[in-house]
Amino acid sequence: MNKIEIKCVSKPGVQVPEYKTVGAAGCDVCAYIEKDLVIPCGKRVIVPTGLFTAIPEGYEIQVRPRSGLAAKSGVTVLNTPGTIDSDYRGEICVILINLGDEPFTVHNGDRIAQLVVSPVTQGVFVSVDALDETERGSGGFGHTGV
Repeated sequence: MNKIEIKCVSKPGVQVPEYKTVGAAGCDVCAYIEKDLVIPCGKRVIVPTGLFTAIPEGYEIQVRPRSGLAAKSGVTVLNTPGTIDSDYRGEICVILINLGDEPFTVHNGDRIAQLVVSPVTQGVFVSVDALDETERGSGGFGHTGV
């Protein structure tokens, strides 16, 4: 298990992420806000968590939607998965968007997303004049069927 150092803002009420089950890949992260945030239909907000991390080099934390929030309310993480790089030391914030039919209210302490620790492999990009041919070729979106 990888140790992720976490620092909470100096105000009370910040919740450290935790796994809810032994087999969980993601741990819930909660909103840390002074007053409720209303997300109108079709709009987005940036929600602070009050958390700061030191992620080991060679890893990232992915910010992903909570399936229950998306299924029940149509609220999801806009840039999913969001990436928190190992050299980032700012506050973790979550970009939520309301794709539901009604305005959605975020309260302090609400579970708003989940965090997944993942290894990172960096590639070396090399400029070439031509690429090898494949059966698929340049077929793009929907090329292999629906």
